[in-house]
Amino acid sequence: MSTNNKGIIRLLKWFWGSVLLGLLFIFLLFFLISKGFLGIMPSFEELENPKSNLASQVISEDNQVLGNFAIENRTFVDYSELSPYLVNALVATEDLRFYDHSGIDPRGLARVMLRTVILGDKGSGGGSTITQQLAKLLFHEPAKNIWDRGLQKLNEWVIAVKLERSYTKNEIITMYLNKVGYIYDAYGIKSAAQTFFATSTDSIKIEEAAVLIGMLKNPALFNPVRRPDTTEFRRNVVLNQMRKAQLISDTEYDSLRIIPLTLKFARRDHKEGVAPYFREHIRLTLSANFPERKNYPAYLNDKFIADSIEWEKNPIYGFINKNLKPDGSKYNIYSDGLKIYTTVNYKMQTYAENAVKQHLSEDLQKAFFREKKGRSRAPFTNKITQEQYESIINRAIRNSDRYRNMQQAGVSKDSIMMSFKVPVPMEVFTWQGERDTVLTPLDSIIHLKFYLRASFFSIDPNNGHVKAYVGGPNFKYFMYDMVSQGKRQVGSTIKPLLYTLAMQEGHTPCDLVPNIPQTFVLPDGKTWTPRDDGKHRKGEMVSLKWGLANSNNNISAWVMKQYNPEAVSDMIHELGILSPIDPVPSLCLGTPDFSLNEMVSAYSTFANKGVRIEPLMITRIVDRFGNVIAQFTPNKKEVISEQTAYLMLNLLQGVVNRGTAIRLRYTYKFTAQIGGKTGTSQNHSDGWFIGVTPNLVSGVWVGGEDRDIHFDGITRGQGANMALPIWALYMQQVYDDDSLAVTQADIFEPPVDFDISLDCDDDKRSKIVGDEIEGVYSNDTEEEFY
Repeated sequence: MSTNNKGIIRLLKWFWGSVLLGLLFIFLLFFLISKGFLGIMPSFEELENPKSNLASQVISEDNQVLGNFAIENRTFVDYSELSPYLVNALVATEDLRFYDHSGIDPRGLARVMLRTVILGDKGSGGGSTITQQLAKLLFHEPAKNIWDRGLQKLNEWVIAVKLERSYTKNEIITMYLNKVGYIYDAYGIKSAAQTFFATSTDSIKIEEAAVLIGMLKNPALFNPVRRPDTTEFRRNVVLNQMRKAQLISDTEYDSLRIIPLTLKFARRDHKEGVAPYFREHIRLTLSANFPERKNYPAYLNDKFIADSIEWEKNPIYGFINKNLKPDGSKYNIYSDGLKIYTTVNYKMQTYAENAVKQHLSEDLQKAFFREKKGRSRAPFTNKITQEQYESIINRAIRNSDRYRNMQQAGVSKDSIMMSFKVPVPMEVFTWQGERDTVLTPLDSIIHLKFYLRASFFSIDPNNGHVKAYVGGPNFKYFMYDMVSQGKRQVGSTIKPLLYTLAMQEGHTPCDLVPNIPQTFVLPDGKTWTPRDDGKHRKGEMVSLKWGLANSNNNISAWVMKQYNPEAVSDMIHELGILSPIDPVPSLCLGTPDFSLNEMVSAYSTFANKGVRIEPLMITRIVDRFGNVIAQFTPNKKEVISEQTAYLMLNLLQGVVNRGTAIRLRYTYKFTAQIGGKTGTSQNHSDGWFIGVTPNLVSGVWVGGEDRDIHFDGITRGQGANMALPIWALYMQQVYDDDSLAVTQADIFEPPVDFDISLDCDDDKRSKIVGDEIEGVYSNDTEEEFY
């Protein structure tokens, strides 16, 4: 054998030995990868059920998504909910041979090796398939270096093959689009479609689909909000890829590429959107912890007692901490993908928010600005001293996040206080929209205090379902919830609760009582006589209906005197008021502090024929797999007779027909059967109105952040002006909506065999002046408590 032949044989042996060793190395490498020795390899179970933080959805009774609770704002869609535009754009742009390979595309890899690695053409495209990209999204954190990324790439090949064996092509596309991340807290294709175009994945337009698929290459670079031109160019690249793949025609491409980029951008922030106060309330309720006394300061003892009762009796309160998943772990409302079905009606919630905004921004706030303009201690009343003013402002500074954060950082008190006088750029709230400005933090505190607050609460009295919940004018800037958290002096809205005891004990609306001052002897031997400034019918015998309609203090005091403060307090608690009550004679004029939801709940007893029904906000909770894990029904209790309830409805209708709420007839032209009561607290710090209809009971509170922030005059500061118009604006929208089961034809049904006369003689003697009734305002507002 010649020397040349021997050399050739050695070369061939070396060549094939190298090939075999290479193949053995590759086999061993992928074997080690598949067994998890060279990086985390998901198990079959993990491949079948990849982990993902899935937002929990809060859903209205009419199946509208109110918002999400999320670590990542992600909501899953099924393949059937994906528009073909999204699927086609994705395949054409990211993986043209997606339906032909088994997770790895050999042609794509060859292209990368030749054009990208050897020829250095970085624009030739990547070699990762959609399945490989999914493997990276599901199971890999960002690589620390190039070697780490190289090993991850090999892992992704193995995972991609396993994914292809476990899922269909449609399932892989669905998983991928559900998993991809965008910007502005949008995770998954559904959240992205809602965030950038306010649309759904099955209704998205082809040019919008091209934008979202194009953004996947680099969401920060192709940002349609900040870089519309760059994003439009990328969109057209995607459309061109669809043209090349013959998924759209040349004509379609030519017409689509010239369409301007149009967004309907709305960032999904928990502080934004519909019903933010309601969503926050149920988040806090569902995730409440077991009440431990050590976690409540002494001044919150009443709250500790209330929370303890809620924990024991309310299955919704602390649901997350009371119930376990099948695997024994606790539910997580931020990542378990729960669907929380609520009682709130999307339309009615929107109407309520519109009503609050309209009255505050177009009427009340402008009048308040005019009154306080140029005053040294504005927005506070002139009745407070400079010392009191400074005390209130210093307390507000100490309660601010800025103060607390600086204090925790170890900054001295003097330095902190000095920082509040240094101007800084900031955004501030106005009714015309957020405004960029430069203010000192101190001035920003005063700026926000100028804005009056309002809350609104509406329930169906027949089943306790909460239909609308507005805790304040703007959740981002005024986060304190004045429906459930805040409590304020209720004024004359307490009087119907007092009259209920009289009706229950045998009185009727037409019973006559003397309109004269009533004097109470107090436990210390002193006397107290509530003042009534009304001049109409002084010293006459008047009906109880007339007394409530005119919010007459003499008549309320007379009712109180027939019984005793303890009996009145017990009746108020029976009607659903849980707040502490001091049983003293002045209770009859509304001295206690109650929450708005308590008051509306109590009034709903009248419309529900004497049955007190606790407000219900959630009907059921469903897990991510569609299993109903909890259902809820309201607690009910008959607390007064049906006859008493009907008599109270008649008394409340008197307030609307000829009393302090008469503007509902003469200004807003309502013809429906409506009962209600206005209320104004001391110094007109708080304005109230509770309105009752057969199928809807709603309440309004309006006031300042502090009790010393209020109108100085009674004309503007009374409940009939501050609160009642919000109720009226809400009900106008509700009555105009034929899709809602609330009409002006609804009636209060009398009890069977009801035979009490409700046609009082003096009910026709009230002298109407303009759109108000003589003697109303002095009685409803200027109540003398002590």
